[in-house]
Amino acid sequence: MKKLSRGFDIKLLGRAENVTLNCDWPSLYAVKPPDVVGIGPIPKLSVDIGSRVRAGDSLFFDKQRPQIHFCSPVSGEVIRVGRGPKRAITEVVVRADAETEYKTFPVPPLDAASREDIIQLLLDSGAWVLMRERPFNVVPNPDRTPRDIFISCFDTAPLAADQNVLIEGKEEAFQTGLKVLAKLTSGRVHLGVSPTSSDVFTRASAATITSFSGPHPAGNVGIQIHHVAPINKGDIVWTIKPQDVAIIGRLFQKGIFDAKRKVAITGPEVERPGYIDTVLGASVESMLKGQVARDQVRVISGNVLTGSHIPRDGFLGLFDDQLTVIEQGNKPEFFGWLVPSYPRPSLSHSFAAFLKPKKEYAVNTNTHGCERAFVVTGEYEKVVPMDIYPQYLLKSILYSDFEQMEGLGIYEVVEEDLALCEFICTSKQPVQQILRSGLDLVRIEG
Repeated sequence: MKKLSRGFDIKLLGRAENVTLNCDWPSLYAVKPPDVVGIGPIPKLSVDIGSRVRAGDSLFFDKQRPQIHFCSPVSGEVIRVGRGPKRAITEVVVRADAETEYKTFPVPPLDAASREDIIQLLLDSGAWVLMRERPFNVVPNPDRTPRDIFISCFDTAPLAADQNVLIEGKEEAFQTGLKVLAKLTSGRVHLGVSPTSSDVFTRASAATITSFSGPHPAGNVGIQIHHVAPINKGDIVWTIKPQDVAIIGRLFQKGIFDAKRKVAITGPEVERPGYIDTVLGASVESMLKGQVARDQVRVISGNVLTGSHIPRDGFLGLFDDQLTVIEQGNKPEFFGWLVPSYPRPSLSHSFAAFLKPKKEYAVNTNTHGCERAFVVTGEYEKVVPMDIYPQYLLKSILYSDFEQMEGLGIYEVVEEDLALCEFICTSKQPVQQILRSGLDLVRIEG
């Protein structure tokens, strides 16, 4: 048991109840290149508008590594290719058929399959991009062998989905997926579990299990890596989420890219928080139908700390198993800098929140101030349970000192590991944006 004391749990209203909600099955699905770090801004399209695709057919691929394909999660017709600045592809949208037609892949016997055979199947089917490589949190390089593979089987982020609920009915596929992953690493497959994790995680075979307890970010896979087997310069580890392990397991059981997943609908603006059975990249419009009464809300694919702002007719992110809806904080607060105008979660004792640590709050997107001088306060160390100095790391990124960035632990962290720093920052610094700029600088230039 690893007991972590540093961190902070942000208590919000709208946690998903363990019920499956009924909603109209979405007709539109999208795969979005911006969800993935480490591919060019303009990947090469494999299809044209009007093309017919099956679930598992390639939509686009990485120009730098053409073997890495991003495949359709459903069968249907490609109806739109979204473009952003400089013609960068933002999304490829598919209108789904009433019945999903799957592309079938030849599956080698798992016990006899070589590592190369497994990699080729994952690449061809599109399941490869469900994994991420650290450092830098990029799409894994097929030519590299990871030292270890890590899976966090619980999530401590605000209103996070219960992984025990998400994996229900996928137990056998999850175990098969673990056996596949064990063949991809020269080391071990590590599972990080909590005291409340179900037997499917705590009794999993083909894996090394470590139990963690403590406030957020104890459930972050990066924190678990730091406390089990830290990343040093030159080390490569891969990470993946439990539901995506089950997708890989179903691929080797059935020979199809079956991208079904369960998603938590959460937030103080949601009338009936719960879970929805859907497919990777689904449109959220039908999920929110009848759930959100107000217009002035922000829809977030993911959690409030690290998620992406999407429109109400947008699409779930590639790695997201949570949809959060909160109030849009677009109203000025009179003397808001002087008088706390409403109860809100805060690490500071200037607010009464510390007197009721279990109280849940309805929050909005107001930042309560603008960016200001980046002064050393010692705040960040209170919420980052790692042996690093986050503020000094961020400052070294701002003046592009490669040697200091390496010495201060840039290889160990990604945005989600320092997201709490952004929440508590009195300087209102865009911590995650700064960290990503540093990670990209070291990855490209280092």
